[in-house]
Amino acid sequence: MSAQGTPKAADKTTGMSKPTPKGAWTVTFLLFLFMLVNFADKIVVGLAGVPIMTELKLEPEQFGLLGSSFFFLFSISAIVVGFIVNKVPTRWVLLTLAVIWALTQFPMVGTVSFTTLVICRIALGAGEGPAASVAMHAIYKWFPDEKRTLPTAILSQGSAFGVILAVPALNWIIVNHSWHYAFGALGIVGLIWVAAWLALGKEGPLEDTQFLAANEPRIPYLQLLTSRTFIGCVAATFGAYWALSLGLTWFTPFIVKGLGFSQSQAGFISILPWVFGATIVILTGWISQVMMARGSTTRIARGVLGSVPLVIGGLILATMPHVQGAGFQIALLVVGTGLCGAIYVVCPPMLGEFTPASQRGAVLAIYGALYTLAGIVAPAVMGTVIQRAGNMVDGYMTGFTINAVIMVGSGLLGLLLLWPNTERARLTGNAAPQAAALKGAVSPT
Repeated sequence: MSAQGTPKAADKTTGMSKPTPKGAWTVTFLLFLFMLVNFADKIVVGLAGVPIMTELKLEPEQFGLLGSSFFFLFSISAIVVGFIVNKVPTRWVLLTLAVIWALTQFPMVGTVSFTTLVICRIALGAGEGPAASVAMHAIYKWFPDEKRTLPTAILSQGSAFGVILAVPALNWIIVNHSWHYAFGALGIVGLIWVAAWLALGKEGPLEDTQFLAANEPRIPYLQLLTSRTFIGCVAATFGAYWALSLGLTWFTPFIVKGLGFSQSQAGFISILPWVFGATIVILTGWISQVMMARGSTTRIARGVLGSVPLVIGGLILATMPHVQGAGFQIALLVVGTGLCGAIYVVCPPMLGEFTPASQRGAVLAIYGALYTLAGIVAPAVMGTVIQRAGNMVDGYMTGFTINAVIMVGSGLLGLLLLWPNTERARLTGNAAPQAAALKGAVSPT
């Protein structure tokens, strides 16, 4: 065991704030780029949706299936890898995931069938399922609890910038060359990140996971996963991810086929929700950290701050079918769905508040696996609704109304259930007698 393990773990028990280690922001930037590549990989199918449907002669239901296929193994992979990172350094897990992302892009460069495209998207989803939770777990090894909200927000920005930067570039490739080459470009970018991570990526020094597993109190996973804050985080983020997965798959086709814009115009319009969402995420991270510094409970500074925008966003989105004009409808869609970003910033730190560090990788992964189930359902539901509607625009509006209802409901559940400060006291209180009884023994993992 490293000589550094004992004092670092002791800091956690005494409640003293740890300083931010040198190199923390370099790793944060690399993981920001990691999430940037992650979301560029996700959005390419939606961005190239119309050319793909045209070339492969796909119906809306088939394209909805293609969008959903990305999530078929997403949750399973997230859970499996979540337990792995309780044992294996995150540095190597992140490297392996990025290699999988890159390699699954290259088959699309040539002539491809619908079946091959689906298989590659399933494989990519398996590689990307653990990405956010593993990256978050890695970041938390560099920052103490009271300093985690801002790096979490920055990491979340990788998703927004993955769209903001990638969409114009990928759309240019699609318009001027082929959608096939857009996938190839993403594969090359993924390999570049792999090289950068090999050179600069490091494991965070604040937590020795093996030491903590042997010495810190453990809480049964059943208690962690049935705590009201865990359930609230899953419920609230499920609604946000429903909106996100629709944006990844159906936003650009809606702009082109539903509102009549060209593919070139749609490329620029498609970045608007992500620009707005990026602003919301950064503001949420900053406001949350300021509120906590001024003495607010995490119930307010994280739970309420993340849930209220979901409710407001859902109400805004619900008005979309009742207004006229493409510009106004796009504005409502951008603002309504963009407000969802707040919940991604606050939920991982809330879970980190009461989850032992040696169990945090698995808990974050299970959380991600559950809320991303929305990604399986939402694109397929939208495709079915569009195909069965009287006309295409009515189908889109019905799909967005369903999204609005889910967002409002999930936000209300978040307001009801997110109490991380009292959760921590209750769970650690239950764990204390267990720790006393087992003092001096090393608990098996």
